[in-house]
Amino acid sequence: MSDSGLQAKLAKMRDILRELKRVAVGFSAGVDSTFLLKVAADTLRSDNVVAVTADSESLTRAELDEARKLTAQMGVEHVIVRTDEMDDPNYRANPADRCYYCKQALFRKLDEFGAQRGSMVMVIGVNTDDFADWRPGLQASKEKGVRMPAAEAGMSKADVRELSRQMGLPTYDKPSSPCLASRLPYGEEITPEKLAQIERSEAFLHSIGFAVCRVRHHGNMARIEVPADQIERLCEPATRAKIDAALRDFGYQYVAVDIRGFRSGSLNEMLSPSQTGVQAR
Repeated sequence: MSDSGLQAKLAKMRDILRELKRVAVGFSAGVDSTFLLKVAADTLRSDNVVAVTADSESLTRAELDEARKLTAQMGVEHVIVRTDEMDDPNYRANPADRCYYCKQALFRKLDEFGAQRGSMVMVIGVNTDDFADWRPGLQASKEKGVRMPAAEAGMSKADVRELSRQMGLPTYDKPSSPCLASRLPYGEEITPEKLAQIERSEAFLHSIGFAVCRVRHHGNMARIEVPADQIERLCEPATRAKIDAALRDFGYQYVAVDIRGFRSGSLNEMLSPSQTGVQAR
């Protein structure tokens, strides 16, 4: 898209935010929410913007630390709310619409936050591409009247990344980092212990140079996904031995490599189109 087209979308997004006046930004430190927070702070002034991060076992400590760092750099108030989705048996059962129950837990906490702060509109970092994937959490957002300024302005993921780059945001090329529960196959119970096991395993892979990776949790087996062009490096004897030893130490009995390579949302492949209404990608 031409730069004039991007700037027109950005202007529309700013107009939407001005109409809202005071906003609480659901902030995960990802590409979309960081862009939204920056635009909101620049448009409304930081005293009319609060960044709200949901903290639970499904959020990595690294992402929480980055959220703290980014809000401090922008000079925006940062509130961390502890969510209780693990108390919901519907969430723990890990059905295909797990994210719906997670978002419900978040919005319950945000209602409490809003009651303390007065009238603030909840906004989240969603782009138009998100509507083409299986995102049951969006239904919960719509039910609560949560606004999505970037998507409402017609911005795609590519638009958000390019505008983030132009603004100098460090997240413009950040890989996607969905919650840790997304590493568990649907139907396998979510527990804090499993999430911690996944977090430690992925942190180890990051530490040895695999910036984009997933450790899919299949009971006592870890299925590792890295980009296809990095599989050969991962399988070098010395690297493979390090990974095997570390993940076994974290509690896995078997460690496997997915030869198809990294695919965002690969566990959605087990869902039929009739379950999701979209083709998994």
